[in-house]
Amino acid sequence: MTLRIIFAGTPAFAVPCLRAAARHNEVVAVYTQPDRPAGRGRTLTASPVKLEALQRGIEVLQPETLKKQVSRDALRALEPDIMIVVAYGLILPQSILDIPKYGCWNVHASMLPRWRGAAPIQRAIEAGDTETGVCLMQMEKGLDTGPVLLSQSLAIGEHETGGQLHDRLSELGAQVLADGLGLLRAGIVPVARPQPDEGVTYAHKLDKHEAKLDWSQPAATLANKVRAFNPWPVAEAELAGDRVRIHGAVALQVAHDKAPGTVLAAGRDGIDIACGDGALRIRTLQREGGKAITAADYLNARRDLVS
Repeated sequence: MTLRIIFAGTPAFAVPCLRAAARHNEVVAVYTQPDRPAGRGRTLTASPVKLEALQRGIEVLQPETLKKQVSRDALRALEPDIMIVVAYGLILPQSILDIPKYGCWNVHASMLPRWRGAAPIQRAIEAGDTETGVCLMQMEKGLDTGPVLLSQSLAIGEHETGGQLHDRLSELGAQVLADGLGLLRAGIVPVARPQPDEGVTYAHKLDKHEAKLDWSQPAATLANKVRAFNPWPVAEAELAGDRVRIHGAVALQVAHDKAPGTVLAAGRDGIDIACGDGALRIRTLQREGGKAITAADYLNARRDLVS
């Protein structure tokens, strides 16, 4: 049995899932966000999913909304068995969810009901979670509230960044999706398990204003932010008169009586900054207009900080 699939996705996270959907199935169309201006030249740029679809010769549709009758008619005319949605960026109305024979499946990068919403990967790291995963969910009208068909967890590395976890979950999502589609091709519809009412959290969209570090917070909290916000929006702070972006740092459980933001020590191992509790050791940072460098290289130009 070959499934007729409509795939809806936009960022790089969704590309491995598109590849998994196209394996052993017929992807009859790809829906993705319209081309957007990007880069310093603000050039109209296609999404990673669009580029992958075009390379595979799959028809690409980029409607601004799916709430119009013409959108529903176009989608219905494709006669899909199922619609796969991965970080698409548009809300699907019930009238769309009802069209495919097996409804719409969503690949979500958390162990639901924890971290429903837009930024589950970064929020998990920011909160200090040690485990996350991927859920294949039967979509319904609510935001990430649908019953879970399949799931798989993984441990978050102690020093893992948002970008590194993103890449691992992207590949894991493709595996889970492939498993689900394999069952469906065999005539087995995975059992949909309702999400529990307890443990619901929301992963709000990242905002660049969150990137500025407050030295009065505990060092462990700031270290989690540094990891979560790498590669975007990247943590920022004032450091001895410099405005810097911090790409890598670890928390030190040390006692001190210095004001938050004070440089406690600086050397080849990093720059230790007093926090509300403990200290943050900065290992990799970037001055305005510069590139990311090690703390040791930074200190070559700031000998006044070396202790």
